[in-house]
Amino acid sequence: MPDVPGPGPSSGAAIQRLLVPGGVLVSVAAAFAYVGVVDPNEPGHYPVCPLLRFTGIYCPGCGGLRSAHAFVHGDFAAAVQDNALAVAGYVLFAVLWVVWAVRAARGRPLRIDPRPAHLWALGVLVLAFTVVRNLPFGGWLHP
Repeated sequence: MPDVPGPGPSSGAAIQRLLVPGGVLVSVAAAFAYVGVVDPNEPGHYPVCPLLRFTGIYCPGCGGLRSAHAFVHGDFAAAVQDNALAVAGYVLFAVLWVVWAVRAARGRPLRIDPRPAHLWALGVLVLAFTVVRNLPFGGWLHP
């Protein structure tokens, strides 16, 4: 019988290394599928943001579920309108997940080691987004 090339020992190890990134992807896809099916625009399906309810201030996450719902349905303009920061987060997650999966398949760890300046910049961005969306001229950022 001729030798038939089959999966080598490294392919089994690569599959095993992809279990965690695959599990994360399945979990995120399931969450997006749920939000895609259960419309957050219908009252009673999701809790109300407590900050918005008690103070009238939009937090950085306000509109995130509506944004995810619109994103799942391919309405990217509505997704950005509902929460532009969340859409940037979806894209960033997708890029980081691909990098993670490729590195895991190759047996290399994913190292995300942001410098303090990067963390401060992210904090300033989230704070600026929150402040601007709550000012009168930032109405275009309201969910």
